[in-house]
Amino acid sequence: MATTPLLQALEGFLTVADDRQRLVVTNMANADTPGYHTRDLDFQSAMRLVMNSQGGAQVEPATLELTDLPARPDGNNVNVDRESMMLAQIQLQYQMGVQLIEEQFHEMLTAIKE
Repeated sequence: MATTPLLQALEGFLTVADDRQRLVVTNMANADTPGYHTRDLDFQSAMRLVMNSQGGAQVEPATLELTDLPARPDGNNVNVDRESMMLAQIQLQYQMGVQLIEEQFHEMLTAIKE
């Protein structure tokens, strides 16, 4: 568990990014499932939940079914190109979060040594 408010927020950020990545991967896995609709989560709302929880209980962000995407004749609306782009974006966000956490730990280590 994180020890400072900033680390708690960054931990929540990584959790939300991980949740979103799981949804994107699930979408890609169901690209050929008839009637399957792309799912996502509202990243900003999920982060608001994380920030308002103040390191308390785990919050479960609401999953949204995206119905405004073009669907194929079988009712499936997963676009693998869109999901691949989303996956790349989420991976960059996750890497940024990890780097920020590393910087926080480096600052704490520097403070301890001084």
